[in-house]
Amino acid sequence: MYDLIICDGRIIDGSGLPAFVGDVAITGGIISQVGGRVTGPAASEIDARGQVIAPGFIDPHTHFDVQLLWDGQARPSLEHGVTTVVPGNCSLTLAPLKAEHRQRLVRMFQQIEEMPDAAFNGAFEWTWESFDGYLEAITRQLSINVAPLVGHSVIRLWVMNDDAQKRAATPDEITQMQDLLRQCLTAGAVGLSTSFVDVDHNLLPVPSRFAYLEEIDALGAVLGEFGRMLQVVPEFYNTDITIARVDQLAELSIKHQIPTTFSPLFDSSAMPDNVTRVLARVDEQFARGARVWPQVQTRPIDISFNFDMASLMFAATPAWYMVMRLPHDQKIDVLKNPEARAQLIEAAEPGGDISRFAELRVRDSQNPDLIGRRLGDLAQERQTTPANTMIDLSLEEDLQVHFLAANMGHEDPTRVGPIIARERVHVGASDAGAHIQSFATYGDTGYLFSEFVREGGYLSLEQAVKKLTSDTAQIWNLPNRGLLRPGQAADVVVFDPDTIARDEEHPVNDMPEQGMRYVRAAIGIDTVIVNGEVAYTHANGYTGSTSGVIATQPVQ
Repeated sequence: MYDLIICDGRIIDGSGLPAFVGDVAITGGIISQVGGRVTGPAASEIDARGQVIAPGFIDPHTHFDVQLLWDGQARPSLEHGVTTVVPGNCSLTLAPLKAEHRQRLVRMFQQIEEMPDAAFNGAFEWTWESFDGYLEAITRQLSINVAPLVGHSVIRLWVMNDDAQKRAATPDEITQMQDLLRQCLTAGAVGLSTSFVDVDHNLLPVPSRFAYLEEIDALGAVLGEFGRMLQVVPEFYNTDITIARVDQLAELSIKHQIPTTFSPLFDSSAMPDNVTRVLARVDEQFARGARVWPQVQTRPIDISFNFDMASLMFAATPAWYMVMRLPHDQKIDVLKNPEARAQLIEAAEPGGDISRFAELRVRDSQNPDLIGRRLGDLAQERQTTPANTMIDLSLEEDLQVHFLAANMGHEDPTRVGPIIARERVHVGASDAGAHIQSFATYGDTGYLFSEFVREGGYLSLEQAVKKLTSDTAQIWNLPNRGLLRPGQAADVVVFDPDTIARDEEHPVNDMPEQGMRYVRAAIGIDTVIVNGEVAYTHANGYTGSTSGVIATQPVQ
């Protein structure tokens, strides 16, 4: 008897081949038959007429490291059709980590990924130090598959302690890092993540940025023993340096026979030739035999922020950033002080042209009629500047008014569509699980289908599914995933190709201690199956299944 039959759907198997109508049968968490009419009894059936049956989507750039400890469903990724996530990007992970370094790492997560106190405080009991101990903690109630990276910064911190953010490593310390990385990879890490741009809460470079090439090369050698991934955050704000990083990754890839990936790569009017030049170098390095995969997100970058919390919006303007880190009452005192306020205005408007910002959300609003209005328009009406208007509105609302900086990258879909469609562009960089109070880092999958398949026609339905499934599984060497084939893991999504999209951003209070975050719900996803068990349905929501596994392990 089959456990489940998905009947009469339009099967897109992840290979890129044309769709065909048929059934998919599942037994024991494994796909047992694909195509044709499956005969024989089944414990349950799903009618997929008029819908697509596809492999579960894989998200290669997330920061679910913390959230998985209090939400094994990784909400809302499952409802976007994602069945496997890769956390641990940008050099940061929760293991391996000594107890005395925990708060230091928490502050790094809060600075770099804008994670609030509520995501950590009271959310979980920190019982591990080793990487396998962390994996044991997250797999107790896991509804989604996880292919975790291990962070270079924490490996450095473990071996070098305070010196991790002061100097290059000695040969003995590099050997210790190699041994530690080897332990993490043996436990199930899918690779190593590092960063060349991030800073900690004191605006000092994170530990990975103190590594010389000799150290990265030595760690690459260990990755080569396992055939695992090296993920990098390059200096994405500078095209020449990004190209140099592509060359560096290519040499490591060829020397150690490993896949490498870098993110983000995004199109911007501020650097109009950035993507063209970087992808040209990627093509050159692939021709040499290197594997250097650029990650491109599908959606534009929309950042929501308010004055009550420090935000990446202010990171490039120290005068503003330091004020935003003050306690609430001190912050208000500074903003009310005429001299201090004048200095802030003079220090340059944060984030560039703030007249583009729209007032987005207001709690207990005194100005409900202003929601959605642009600051530039409001400033004209008030006969002042956009920056003054932003400060005035914040003070009127006790700093709780939120503003939206829209389309800060990927602002032109007609430029992004051809980029996404390129064979060597890896769909990723969703950042899901991070920036949860600043912008909704979800919806890349739905946006791909709605914007670049249905509307723009840059990819076929089959090509888009392949990007999100078998391409990603092959790039990351995830065994038995990414295809609807007998013997593969039964990760399956059933969706409506005519409606699949991302919904509007909305707040939810599902963090411990009622911490608020912003998410985008999915449209058009009917059913999501993880290792043979239904994890989410549009009709009934999350099922509470615990069929998720560490996806680096082969399916039995």
